[in-house]
Amino acid sequence: MVDQPIEPVETPTGRSRLGRRWWIVGVAIAALIVVVLAPLASSDPDGLERVAQDHGFLGQARAALYSIIPDYTIPGIGGQLSTILAGLVGVAVVFGLMVLLGRWLTRSRE
Repeated sequence: MVDQPIEPVETPTGRSRLGRRWWIVGVAIAALIVVVLAPLASSDPDGLERVAQDHGFLGQARAALYSIIPDYTIPGIGGQLSTILAGLVGVAVVFGLMVLLGRWLTRSRE
């Protein structure tokens, strides 16, 4: 028997099943990047915090009204695991927002 190439199956929306699953690959890559690179993140102050420190007005800053993930860590969990989990929460939040945006844009076109 001659091997035939497998063709994607068309769905009612016209997109192939294979094409609809690329988001899984994207989320997996983002999660892998977080797990590998989050432990390597610098603990030095960044951006505006560094400028405020260099110019001596860091002490005038007010605390935020609330903090979802303070200093990119999960409260109550220590070490690098906390930073990794905070990154994974960030990936999940961004993914969720993009799904909602995609659904909203799809409905607005119809």
